[in-house]
Amino acid sequence: MAIAALPQQDRAALGIMMTLAAYAFFSVIDTSVKWLVLAGLPAFQLAFMRYAPHFIISTLLVLRQGVSWSSFQTDHLGLVLARGFLLASATLFNFITLNYLSLTVTGSIMFSAPIIVCALSWPLLGERVGPWRWFAIILGFMGVLVVIRPFDAAFHWIALLNVYNAFALALYSIITRKIAGVVAAETMQFYMGAFGALTLAPFAMWVWVPPASGLEWGLLIGLGIAGWAGHEIFSRAHTYAPANTLMPYTYSFLLYLAVASYVVFNDVPDGWTMLGASIIVVSGLIIWRRTARKELP
Repeated sequence: MAIAALPQQDRAALGIMMTLAAYAFFSVIDTSVKWLVLAGLPAFQLAFMRYAPHFIISTLLVLRQGVSWSSFQTDHLGLVLARGFLLASATLFNFITLNYLSLTVTGSIMFSAPIIVCALSWPLLGERVGPWRWFAIILGFMGVLVVIRPFDAAFHWIALLNVYNAFALALYSIITRKIAGVVAAETMQFYMGAFGALTLAPFAMWVWVPPASGLEWGLLIGLGIAGWAGHEIFSRAHTYAPANTLMPYTYSFLLYLAVASYVVFNDVPDGWTMLGASIIVVSGLIIWRRTARKELP
């Protein structure tokens, strides 16, 4: 008889390593996309290819249990599709902004999503948010303003799309929390891939630009594989360690992007971007710390 894995105790280190690996995959996606958009491939094409292999892989995993309509059924279809829309739209807009902004700028803005989750947890989930966490929320939004610098000559309006992305990812996270445990992970993966691939396919075919080299083909196909792998690994990491243990390690994403930005594109983040990113990280860690300690507000 197989013995179930011990939950969330002596295997926390494995969960942390899996989290670091998942965000490495996510950073590979953004780095590859920036390379491809600079090579002239349209954002719609890249967004479609982010979901098409994901859709194929998740469909095969669902069907391995046998061909049955029940495998695709859920009582929460509306929320599952809304979740897919939020992630697909955030992905598309992120790919558009990568043509104009650096990896560290886009990553820093999008990593304000956990702060937005905390702000929205009171009206949407009925969770109490105390003064320390409200302070962290305000601090985090100040960090976003430092990164964007809306009144600076270097401001680009396209950064506002990344602000939308942060809110979309926050709502995506809240929906995931509401349906986790009642909708199978394989089902959520399937509908996420299906929504992105099927809705983006017509636009991708309309603007399709053939990749010019084997490297570009490899990067293009790898987008969906890396996306599926990142989500799958991060989901499984939670079986070895609780979310409060894993959360600080998600900020490795910003480190990965900073290194990739320098190594691949010779782009060194400026001081304001680093300051704003640091403020966002600190505010997120304050929220994590207060939540982890489960103190009264």
